[in-house]
Amino acid sequence: GAALARASAFNRIPDYLATANEQICLLVQLESRAALAALEEIAAVDGVHGVFIGPSDLAADMGFLGRPGEAAVQAAVEDAIARILAAGKPAGILTADTSLAQHYLDLGASFVAVGTDATIFSQATGTLAAKFKGASAAAAPTRPGSGY
Repeated sequence: GAALARASAFNRIPDYLATANEQICLLVQLESRAALAALEEIAAVDGVHGVFIGPSDLAADMGFLGRPGEAAVQAAVEDAIARILAAGKPAGILTADTSLAQHYLDLGASFVAVGTDATIFSQATGTLAAKFKGASAAAAPTRPGSGY
């Protein structure tokens, strides 16, 4: 809505409502083989400013559930980045793998998220637990159904 909202810092940004449309960027996310097949048409939609690739969901759609690093998935990602750039749009992607992040940047991706808040937090708490409880604490799996 146009009223009190987080985007306007709860009405603390002067002229936010009058200038917001000039500052908004619309990104679309491609996460399936069908989306990749329609990539050029999607990128050509008026108002789309960039295209983000969801590698984990793409991997699942390609039959590689939980394995976004599979060669076939990576080939599809690399092809998608090239096609997004050829369409004149910036390309983006998410990965927790710093080597892959650099690879995507080298391919021309403009916005690469390296990790997520949840995974970074999980790694940090595992490191802290290991410091005080021993190395096994960081790697200890949770009990299925325990909620913890």
